[in-house]
Amino acid sequence: MKIITTIAEVRAIVKEWRRAGETVGFVPTMGYLHEGHASLISRAVADNDHVVVSTFVNPTQFGPTEDLEAYPRDEARDAALCEGMGADIMFRPDPAEMYNNPKVSVVVNDMNEHLCGLSRPIHFHGVCTVVTKLFNIVTPDTAYFGEKDAQQLAIIRKMVQDLNMPLEIVGCPIVREADGLAKSSRNTYLSSTEREAALCLSRSIFYGQEQIKAGMRANDLEQAMKEIIAKEPLARIEYVKVVDALTMNDIEIIDRPVLIAVAVYIGKTRLIDNFSFDPKINTTPSKNK
Repeated sequence: MKIITTIAEVRAIVKEWRRAGETVGFVPTMGYLHEGHASLISRAVADNDHVVVSTFVNPTQFGPTEDLEAYPRDEARDAALCEGMGADIMFRPDPAEMYNNPKVSVVVNDMNEHLCGLSRPIHFHGVCTVVTKLFNIVTPDTAYFGEKDAQQLAIIRKMVQDLNMPLEIVGCPIVREADGLAKSSRNTYLSSTEREAALCLSRSIFYGQEQIKAGMRANDLEQAMKEIIAKEPLARIEYVKVVDALTMNDIEIIDRPVLIAVAVYIGKTRLIDNFSFDPKINTTPSKNK
């Protein structure tokens, strides 16, 4: 595996793969990789002849009060995981390589006006801008994203459709710790007490999965899940919402595929979790542990 820091070198290598008629899978990340990222890389390796993993901590998706400088980084650990999973390239540019006095960005409209976009108004503009740049650099056939960042996944799928980008977007299931907590790089911020408190998110998710199958209405489901989280003294709820899975719009009647998403502060650490439900199928994803 090669660790590459320049756009030109990535493009040169991918060009050679293309000349040989080989497929390229891409896993964009912000590094500090864990088992959730490993599952994305594993899927990409299984599906493609070659795999590129980016580990770029993107400054344009962090607000002025957010944790850009504190965001965890470990290049050696990331490289070991990428190589162990069979990736061909770990692309780790610095911000100056990715952003050279930029004048153009990708702006997200109404899908940014829900869930995480309400408290992080620039976040998805930054995400879509950097992902577009990375797609143009790597030119993958397929790109892989985790379903834990469900709003991000929906927005990127819509961006690819609207901008006629020639690639497929694949969503991969949430990976959880043995006790149910969704894997996240931000879990490292939690103290042992906060780590235990954070289980209120997955408890609410698992409860919601059962109740929505039993026919609980959207408003009642939101309230019931909030009550579970509110029992934890260290938890501060940002949102618990049932929304249209494609548009992120609020709904009252569960008559279409929906996303049930939560964002909760445990101490100073913001965590998210979710599950999806389609009433026509009447099934929910397994508790992937």
